[in-house]
Amino acid sequence: MSYIPLELSDLALAAILLIANGAVSIWYQLGLERTLAISAVRMVVQLSLVALALKLIFSLDSPLWTVLFGLFMTAAAAYEVVSRQERRVAGPIGILLGTGAPFFAGLVATMFAAIAVIGPDPWYAPRYVLPIFGMMLGNALSGTTLVLDFMTNAAVRERPAIEARLALGAGRFEAFDIVLRRALTTGLMPILTAMATTGVVSLPGMMTGQILAGIDPVSAAKYQVMIMFLISGATGVAVLAAGLGSVLLLTDERHRLRIDRLVQR
Repeated sequence: MSYIPLELSDLALAAILLIANGAVSIWYQLGLERTLAISAVRMVVQLSLVALALKLIFSLDSPLWTVLFGLFMTAAAAYEVVSRQERRVAGPIGILLGTGAPFFAGLVATMFAAIAVIGPDPWYAPRYVLPIFGMMLGNALSGTTLVLDFMTNAAVRERPAIEARLALGAGRFEAFDIVLRRALTTGLMPILTAMATTGVVSLPGMMTGQILAGIDPVSAAKYQVMIMFLISGATGVAVLAAGLGSVLLLTDERHRLRIDRLVQR
């Protein structure tokens, strides 16, 4: 089996469906046609540049360039953390938490996959490490962002209840117990939903791509199961780190609520 290569004309044909979305926006005066066009162009440019960069990195097979590209992905994640939150902890410490949690979780999951599960030779082969790290980082980032957004908004919304618990002698984690549990549930919900519906409601992108590339469906399913397990683990670690870190940043060493540390977008 072999894959069917796509030409630019094929991509232009597929874009008709996107144009249809723009037509719907114009017909119902949604005002989204400009956003659709910008997002589509941005996606094409970004994927094109990344594809060229990956092609070069794969040919070099250098751990240095692999690390540099991974850091570039992390920097992009840091920007997403800042732009997605309605409220965030002011200063670099807030950005560090939002970026460090998914980066650490993604790095651990990627290293585990490369060294213990897949075992490519060499283990740092960018063809394996970078795609896996990208999936780990992206999914962990989504969970982290949900947790941080929930924690900061809940701290403001439930300030009287939290301060009442603190005034009665509760520690910072005890005062945030209900909020933290809800935040962790929110952060884990996307990956739980994805695992529950994978294979029944939808075929994941990785498995679909491998099948279209000519890989045996059973082998593609094995890779997808592995990736889903890794994503769930990375997301869980990132979500937990973000939740616990949020409690520490939203309070001080005297167990006082520090809403003043928040800035609104």
